[in-house]
Amino acid sequence: MALFSPSKLLFLSFFMAVFACSALAQDFSIVGYSPDDLTCIDKLINLFESWMSKHGKAYQSIEEKLQRFEIFKDNLKHIDERNKKTSNYWLGLNEFADLSHEEFQNMYLGLNVQLPKRQGSDEEFTYRDFADLPKSVDWRKKGAVTHVKNQGSCGSCWAFSTVASVEGINQIVTGNLTTLSEQELIDCDTTFNHGCNGGLMDYAFSYIMSNGGLHKDEDYPYIMDEGTCEEKKGESDVVTISGYHDVPQNSEESFLKALANQPLSVAIEASGRDFQFYSGGVFDGHCGSELDHGVAAVGYGSTKGLDYIIVKNSWGPKWGEKGYIRMKRKTGKPAGLCGLYKMASYPTKKK
Repeated sequence: MALFSPSKLLFLSFFMAVFACSALAQDFSIVGYSPDDLTCIDKLINLFESWMSKHGKAYQSIEEKLQRFEIFKDNLKHIDERNKKTSNYWLGLNEFADLSHEEFQNMYLGLNVQLPKRQGSDEEFTYRDFADLPKSVDWRKKGAVTHVKNQGSCGSCWAFSTVASVEGINQIVTGNLTTLSEQELIDCDTTFNHGCNGGLMDYAFSYIMSNGGLHKDEDYPYIMDEGTCEEKKGESDVVTISGYHDVPQNSEESFLKALANQPLSVAIEASGRDFQFYSGGVFDGHCGSELDHGVAAVGYGSTKGLDYIIVKNSWGPKWGEKGYIRMKRKTGKPAGLCGLYKMASYPTKKK
């Protein structure tokens, strides 16, 4: 046990009594901790050290480490309390466990609904007359979804949401699953969108149309920061779209009709604390519809009487269910859980 000196342990005693307890090997459960870890300070320290090792964490000073341990303890308390109350989903000690919720919001969201109103196509919703909805759809199994990506501490979720739906329609039309560049949107789509400081998916669709397509990720790789626009690079290796449409707002039926035909770019409210530590299950926790995060809907289904939407996030494969979250549908809310049906859109591509 090498976290704190004896003097630091004395300092910690003001918030927690130190009990004598043996150092046991960590048995990480699906949530990353066991009830035994919460019984004394020694075990909490061991848990923190194991968590640091697992996620490659290192701090510059003992003071910073102490601060992060405090945040870790508070987050663990929240996770454990919520896991005792929820039955359909669970939270876990993921790589964000040393971030305060305010820090997490500032670093990992990025939808900018303060931009001028989105400019969706004026054409009629193309899937309005679609009938015979399948009971379930999973575009991952159909080969239309690339690997889970990680936006990091750049507020570029809008770019990842856009790219996911463009990758999807491109595969559906051409049969080729091509991983595309979010970085190009961050660097070059600057008329309305603001790089790591947020944006909207519809404006990104418009940029792709106006600028002749989007480059492959391998040709224009992600740097987790704003760079210099290089839109002329490798002009022959681009993926194009022919248009984009908005899904009628607050309509689960319209949302599912569109999703049955292709992946969608979706805005949600992801600022709730449970989102930070979501680890699995069908999420039905508290959230409003103040949209602050761009994601991609890639399917829907049901399990044990719970209907859900499959959502691809951009917080890396260690978050959630290997980078995905299943969000409950049929909630009775017009906007859906966390505003799912409030601002969805999709690109089109001619064959």
